[in-house]
Amino acid sequence: MLAFIIRRLLILPIILIGVTLLIFSMIWMLGPERLIGTYVKSPEALKSEKAVERLIQKYGLDRPAPEMYVKWLGNVLKGDFGYSNVGRQGVLQSIMELIPYTFELALYALIPVVFVGIWLGVIAGSHQDKPLDHGIRIFAIIGWSLPDYVFGLLVLLVFYSYLKWFPPGFLSDASMKVMREGPWKDITHFVTIDAILNWRFDILWDAIRHLIAPLLTLSYLWWAYILRITRSSMLEVLRKDYVRTARAKGLSEKVVINKHVKRNALIPVATVSGGMIVQLFAGTVIVETIFARPGLGRFTATAAVTLDYFSVIGAALFFSLILIVTNLIVDISYALIDPRIRLS
Repeated sequence: MLAFIIRRLLILPIILIGVTLLIFSMIWMLGPERLIGTYVKSPEALKSEKAVERLIQKYGLDRPAPEMYVKWLGNVLKGDFGYSNVGRQGVLQSIMELIPYTFELALYALIPVVFVGIWLGVIAGSHQDKPLDHGIRIFAIIGWSLPDYVFGLLVLLVFYSYLKWFPPGFLSDASMKVMREGPWKDITHFVTIDAILNWRFDILWDAIRHLIAPLLTLSYLWWAYILRITRSSMLEVLRKDYVRTARAKGLSEKVVINKHVKRNALIPVATVSGGMIVQLFAGTVIVETIFARPGLGRFTATAAVTLDYFSVIGAALFFSLILIVTNLIVDISYALIDPRIRLS
């Protein structure tokens, strides 16, 4: 197992270099005339062609691509991702401020996705072609067919505009005032957890009310996805010879499902979970925009609309890092579920 983990860790630097080369190629293809706008805060400095050429030379944007890549990579390794026009500060500083909001949303969405999706998939697979299975499959088809931005707008329409239950935004004005001016300590930077640690259960309830609609929007699509994968895998494993042998020995159906079927059926789920986690983070771009929540997703969307290249690139690097680390964790968990993987 240790050798398996070491092999995966040795591959990481190669993957990271490949990611930076891909992102740099996208930067380089923009051309110096577009990139220079990210270095200059005042548009007046770019009015004349001579001024543009002088600035291009000043920042080395006319240098050969290999030289520019080495310089850019060196700045990235030092934590210099450039200036963010959206955040009005360094890109890295903007990302670090917004990460907790996006992590809170994505990680809370992951819990129901995994547990509800697997649970429903196991039930559907164990009751194939029965009314319960048909009902769960209809639930999954609806979730998989609705784009997240359409479902988000429907959630906003029903639960806010009509029922007035779950407001958009991050917190109410009263809670925000307490966090800015009152006796409040940012300990974990997760508002729900910090509210408990600060003994402010009124703010905890306020945060939960603002979280429910985004969580429902973000997780419903992936409930359906994990459900379908789990059900298909369950049906495949249930046809295996060792399952028929277990039943022939007189084992109860509950023991057969829990001991012999479920573990093997989770192998495909573990395989797709890495990409699903990254997609959850990517989904925050739409969800945070629809529900007017602060976070890295909304920051990325705003940066893309305003052509803030350095902010988009910094967010892309961050999401790529999440994907790489997540795939490593999935590989390790995959090996724990199926020991045969360690030999590959």
